[in-house]
Amino acid sequence: MTDTDLSNVVLVTVDSLRADALGAYDDDRHTPVLDGLADRGTTFDRAFATGNWTPFSFPSILASRPVFADDGRIGVDGVETLAETLSEAGFETAGFNAANGFLTSHWGYDDGFDEFEPFVASVGSSIYSKYLATHPTVEAWLQLATSPVRRFGSWLRGGTDERPFLDTSRMFDVEHAATDFIEDAEEPFFLWIHYMDAHTPYVPAPRYIREVSDGLLGTHRMIHAHTRTGLGWNVGERTLADLRTLYQAAVRQVDASVGRVLDSLETAGVDDETAVVVAGDHGEEFQEHGHLAHYPKLYDELINVPLIVDVPGTDGGRVGGQVGLDAVPPTVTDLLGLDAPTAWTGSSVAPSVIDGEDPAGEPVVSVTVRGEEVTSQPIPRSLDDGDLLVSVRDRDWTYVENVDAAGTEAAELYHHPDDPTQQTNLAGDPTAEQRDVIEEFAPIIDAHADLLRGHGDADAAAEVDEDLEHRLEALGYR
Repeated sequence: MTDTDLSNVVLVTVDSLRADALGAYDDDRHTPVLDGLADRGTTFDRAFATGNWTPFSFPSILASRPVFADDGRIGVDGVETLAETLSEAGFETAGFNAANGFLTSHWGYDDGFDEFEPFVASVGSSIYSKYLATHPTVEAWLQLATSPVRRFGSWLRGGTDERPFLDTSRMFDVEHAATDFIEDAEEPFFLWIHYMDAHTPYVPAPRYIREVSDGLLGTHRMIHAHTRTGLGWNVGERTLADLRTLYQAAVRQVDASVGRVLDSLETAGVDDETAVVVAGDHGEEFQEHGHLAHYPKLYDELINVPLIVDVPGTDGGRVGGQVGLDAVPPTVTDLLGLDAPTAWTGSSVAPSVIDGEDPAGEPVVSVTVRGEEVTSQPIPRSLDDGDLLVSVRDRDWTYVENVDAAGTEAAELYHHPDDPTQQTNLAGDPTAEQRDVIEEFAPIIDAHADLLRGHGDADAAAEVDEDLEHRLEALGYR
């Protein structure tokens, strides 16, 4: 265990946050709060999600377990979570999730939290409200179309343009709940907050659009971008650029909110004894491999995420060794001087944070489930929903295998130094060196696939109540 003077930990997770969306990873980005956190903390350059979307990655983030490994479900039932471990050790715990239906009590994510609020409210019984709940892009159009009138009204009332167009991101609800908890909490405490602003559809407040772009992105341009994507039309370079701008503005909006939460730590007088951990749960694709959002793929735009750990009193720096997000729970317990449960699969990177040691560099494994086509519905929630794809990454190589398919088409191999965007598949006609890599990684993939299938899948399709189902559909998940 690591010896620190910490009393508290704040874990900030951001949905759909790819690593290069932050200035700490890409100098062209504007995220001053998180960049400042990275400057004084430890930044992991090669951090990877263990899945391409929330329910596949969060069992690692909050329970250091692979998805499906324990009962065939996508949640954390039946495993000891980070919140449970800390609660049993006497920590006051709170979790606030900005309406992501996959991070609710239905899948066990409330376990161990004294205070838990997913902000998944009833969508209402009217046909209109149910329609909007299941068609978020239409709701975005309506919000955007009326935004000039609402902005003018806000100006007349002396308001600001800091609020997002689409208030269903629930950012302010999460932020206010977090700051209230910090103000009232008795130490020691653990606080988890999850933001949804960088998830589609991207509808940030006007001021953040101006901050991340050279000029104004008019309402009509935003409506046009959301219309083309919502209707499945071809997206040209201009529309793609608009979507990227909206995405970066949404990330900046989260950045500002995190800043206000950090300010509340200082106001409460606990900032010098509170560690802050920031991670994306997965990334976001902008047609690097032909699609938008985060469909079932395992390329870096979806798997390479930011991981920043700021511990007061440490020197910080940058860490180049690869690390999976299953390192988050054991790192938190290690920083707090607690033993991690033996069932957790990740290894603590606290020595990297405290002493600058490079992590062990073990390959990182990620998974997804894909139907007959990448964009097929329903979006997979169980191993029965399609073929299982497993990837293994180290510093130089990414190997992806469809373990349910046969032949060379089931495998992909990419060399990072020569092909950082993973466009050239080397698995079809590998050299001797490349065959050695495949032979090294293939047993890791086989073992992981066996682990996931070892408990069957009988309970994976457990019924979801109607309101929660509507919220999942609002995120594009059916």
